[in-house]
Amino acid sequence: MGEIVRLQKYIAMCGVASRRKAEELIEKGVVKVNGEKITELGTKVEIGADKVTVNGNEIKTEQKKYYIMLNKPVGYVSTVHDQFERPSVLDLVELKTRLFPVGRLDYDTSGLLLLTNDGDFTYKVTHPKFHMNKTYVAVIKGGITISGLNKLRRGVKIDDYTTSPAEVEIIEARDGYTKLKITIHEGKNRQVRKMFEAVGCKVVELERISIGDVILGNLPLGRWRHLTSHEVNYLMR
Repeated sequence: MGEIVRLQKYIAMCGVASRRKAEELIEKGVVKVNGEKITELGTKVEIGADKVTVNGNEIKTEQKKYYIMLNKPVGYVSTVHDQFERPSVLDLVELKTRLFPVGRLDYDTSGLLLLTNDGDFTYKVTHPKFHMNKTYVAVIKGGITISGLNKLRRGVKIDDYTTSPAEVEIIEARDGYTKLKITIHEGKNRQVRKMFEAVGCKVVELERISIGDVILGNLPLGRWRHLTSHEVNYLMR
């Protein structure tokens, strides 16, 4: 008897999508188990016994898992498909396997981006309940007041929510620009840029330098490497 797991976890294990995206696929009605359309998220399947299809294509668990760190340049989207046909981060990784980005970095943001074919890994790194810290270096035009720093440290209102308190410190200020290091653990769409906007500052450069204790280090821009087993184990914990 094979291992019995939830359907959305199985889809993620097969490298089709992250667990949250897998839930969306089930709710859309494009997933079948043994020929029967499934829309209930609580459904369980037996690995190796049940036949699962997504959009009519049978899926199976991938034997080899890949965990990649990329130093993403500005000008690449961190999605598999882009409606404007802009270059994707997947174009930078020469591996003959289906990968997807773990979370995302904006088109105009550079730095550390993880890619994998392991949906469980994506879930552990991106789900808000795991509070995974993400650290960025931001360059803003002009300066920032002590009051602005303290607001970021307490949490600021952006869109329809208030951010969790951020760790933020000034690295240097010169030539009409200020460089800061900021650490958050949420990772909403364009969150760091919007946080600075909320205290009257415009971000002109943004780079992610670490996720938890996994740091970008001296990996050249546009290049990638495999994560070490220590890094994978840390992120999965």
